[in-house]
Amino acid sequence: MSQNTPPGQTDLFDLPPLVDTPDALAELVADLRDQSWLAVDTEFLRERTYYPQLCLIQVATPTGRVACIDPLALTDLAPLWSVLTDPGITKVFHAAAQDVEVLLQAAGAVPAPLFDTQIAAALSGLGDQVGYARLVEARLGVKLDKSASRADWSQRPLEPELLRYAGDDVRYLAELYPALRDELAARGRLDWLGEDFARLADPAAYANPPAEAWRRVRGHHQLDGAGRGILQALAAWREEAAAEADIPRGWVVRDELLLEIARRRPRNAQRLGKLRGSHKLDEATRDALLGRVNATLDEPPAQWPAVEARPQLEPAGEAAVDALMAVARLAAEEAGVSVASLTARKELERLVAGETDLPVLQGWRGELAGRRLHAWLAGEIALVGRDGGAALA
Repeated sequence: MSQNTPPGQTDLFDLPPLVDTPDALAELVADLRDQSWLAVDTEFLRERTYYPQLCLIQVATPTGRVACIDPLALTDLAPLWSVLTDPGITKVFHAAAQDVEVLLQAAGAVPAPLFDTQIAAALSGLGDQVGYARLVEARLGVKLDKSASRADWSQRPLEPELLRYAGDDVRYLAELYPALRDELAARGRLDWLGEDFARLADPAAYANPPAEAWRRVRGHHQLDGAGRGILQALAAWREEAAAEADIPRGWVVRDELLLEIARRRPRNAQRLGKLRGSHKLDEATRDALLGRVNATLDEPPAQWPAVEARPQLEPAGEAAVDALMAVARLAAEEAGVSVASLTARKELERLVAGETDLPVLQGWRGELAGRRLHAWLAGEIALVGRDGGAALA
């Protein structure tokens, strides 16, 4: 919004064009093909569907051009997909994962190569998982209006304030990217981001195998082997049913009921009917759930999934984790990054337990912290008190 625009009003000069015809898309794509990088964002809905509904794609170029592309009006977005998957054009996102997932679903390919300003900001000392609005305000001094963050982007026509909001999500991203990129390059940290960005660009990262859906149900760690097996079977069936009907998982069966069925293990409709929330199920759903409960209980226990257990450490091991957290904090402070961007206590517990295939030991995290953690464990450096604080010696 222009600084001279009264609150609650929209400056029409700030509105990006809405590209909603084949000719307008062709003209835009011709310009995008000539760019070395693009700022990209999306607006989508998934409250009423299983698959995200892509409602808007925003782009900004190094030359300052901003445009919003309407996938609900355009039947052929192949020209745009060819740009977003062009290996010679870097696609810049903020907190890229959801946008990449949505574009992968729509285009059938990941928009790569990519650059994530949220990850880059962590290496610039701006904190772990910093939000876009906070980053824009911290770096550019612009306070964004986020009142439209819960808008229904499927409604047409789009109101001017929504177009302005959508445009701002890439307008300032295009200003942030060169500054963050050049700063990290000057500090010798730009190459450190390669592994993180490669993971974001890996289509396998967005796979959603039904057999793993049970791990997203809160409380699954509390179940025993049979309960985990039942929950795995129920959650897999629900995932497939939701995908087939293109409705949210919770519209099929809520998490709470799945977990309760896994705990109580009803083998017939009478016992299932005693569980809270089961009266809302139709007959076909009840039959499907009971069929999977009975089939799982008839399986050999060896087929039930295991929960990844946290290492059980002795008091000396817990003390070692405390010391490693202190080492990590010192490394983070020296590097000007947040300790959360380097590691977490759970990871250090695994390190003390003897695991070595850990993110903190790899890539830029290994450079900043991993070597020191190893050195402390090997007795090569010590954590000492100094001037009322801690230091490595």
